[in-house]
Amino acid sequence: MSVRLRLTTVDAGPFIMPRADLMHGAEGTATVPSTVVVIEHATHGLILIDTGINHRVADSEEADAYWGPGLREAYGAQGFTRDHAIDAQLRRLGHRTEDVRYVVYSHLHLDHAGGMSYFPHAVHVVQHEELRHAWWPDRWTARGYAFRDYRDCRDFDFLELDGDTDLFLDGSVRVVRTTGHTPGHQGIVLDLEHRGRVAFMGDAGHLREGVANDVPQLSDWNVQQKLLTYGRLRALRRAGVRVFLSHDPDDFAELPHDGEVWD
Repeated sequence: MSVRLRLTTVDAGPFIMPRADLMHGAEGTATVPSTVVVIEHATHGLILIDTGINHRVADSEEADAYWGPGLREAYGAQGFTRDHAIDAQLRRLGHRTEDVRYVVYSHLHLDHAGGMSYFPHAVHVVQHEELRHAWWPDRWTARGYAFRDYRDCRDFDFLELDGDTDLFLDGSVRVVRTTGHTPGHQGIVLDLEHRGRVAFMGDAGHLREGVANDVPQLSDWNVQQKLLTYGRLRALRRAGVRVFLSHDPDDFAELPHDGEVWD
């Protein structure tokens, strides 16, 4: 019998951005979420998948100091407010930041690791290669990381992984290596009692259309690895796993939020 999990999701960082930033060659603009998954695990307590954007970005002047001049506008994050930050969202859901036992990161880009500093007592689950790359990124992908997100977190409890992992050895939370968008990107497969298996794949793909047509994103660290990861996403779907991407608005619309729960 599967371990009991309950989950809901929140948007901890809305963006308005060109679709071409999400899928090479696409036209027009899109309003996209930054999905954070809030999981209640019957044995291991409160777990987060990703942490969205840091609250300082809600203020234009603080954002320039925190992310760098002009990046808030460049990313289309002007609609991000203090209430979108994950610490505020957890309070709205009736949780405290100190209740969070584990934070599992798809990767450490600024819209996924922005809330790391809110959880000094949690275990932070990340691929070893991603952690190294976040501290010293390649020049062509450096803009995606905000050093201030983790500058003061060196003494946190990091569980550094190297590949696929059954996190609790009970099949409830499986970590799947999905290299491409970043060197240490990972996805998470959950086993829900009533919903079956669902996968939260972060930026392993950005839009469903991109995955279906093998079209990468301009800022992908390694396009060849990204396209191989697309194949892995399709394999999960063929196996009956429901796959959700962090920034696809249609994916977010299908997920439980605003007080809804899947279990």
